[in-house]
Amino acid sequence: MTQVRGLIKLIRPQQWIKNGFVLAPLVFVGAFLDRHAIGQAFLSMLLFCVASSATYIVNDIKDIERDRRHPKKSKSRPLAAGIVSVHSALMALAVLYAILILGWFIQPAVVQVILVYILLNVAYSFALKHQPVVDIFIIAFGFVLRVYAGAQALMVPVSSWMFVTTLCLALYLAAVKRRQELARSGSEGRDVLQHYTVALVDRYAEMAATGALVFYSMFVMSARPELVVTVPVVLFGLFRYWYVVDKMDGGESPTDALLADTPLLLTVVAWIGACLWVLWPIG
Repeated sequence: MTQVRGLIKLIRPQQWIKNGFVLAPLVFVGAFLDRHAIGQAFLSMLLFCVASSATYIVNDIKDIERDRRHPKKSKSRPLAAGIVSVHSALMALAVLYAILILGWFIQPAVVQVILVYILLNVAYSFALKHQPVVDIFIIAFGFVLRVYAGAQALMVPVSSWMFVTTLCLALYLAAVKRRQELARSGSEGRDVLQHYTVALVDRYAEMAATGALVFYSMFVMSARPELVVTVPVVLFGLFRYWYVVDKMDGGESPTDALLADTPLLLTVVAWIGACLWVLWPIG
């Protein structure tokens, strides 16, 4: 039973909430009442969940020795803590890759995007995560690929504004993550942190948040003007997230910050609800 719990922890199911970005095209093209489109969108999200779990395993295997020397990760990471063996992790990784191979025969276009995501994350795990600024952009680009995968699943084009908005929002979250890691553990948490300062990543986060708001507003006004009512919700969400970071010491894990703060979670729910309400087909 301990081994099973360790394997579940290894694949980090709590992080799958990030893959909700895959569903964005489903909402914005107004296809959320089409059963076939819903099935295709959720299948692509499931495949991305499998892929993201696989990248976590690869990263944990790569960093196992470093994690064993870390005061927190030596206890929280199943491989570093000895709860799960490397052999078991490799077996789990093989199963996840097998699922993706099967997915190729169902959604080849989506799995092609996922392949880019996997290769990008392998490069990140073995080299790019040590490169300042590049590491933040790699994390952010993963979210852009999620949106693109969702569009591929539905075979619909996606507005360039949506891609740029997603990139800026993801850069904001990634910069805040680095900021909190740096504030909590200094440069000991990861090697790349020695190249950053809190003031520097604060400026990155502010620039990215501003870009996300501006580009989202431009996307709404140019492609979906009826969604203008959601702009204040997005602005509130950005403000609330920064409050969680600054006053509640959250943000090192965006997923944990979202699930732990009720007003922030309700803001996301309100945004989704407003989008569905405004885009709901009439008649």
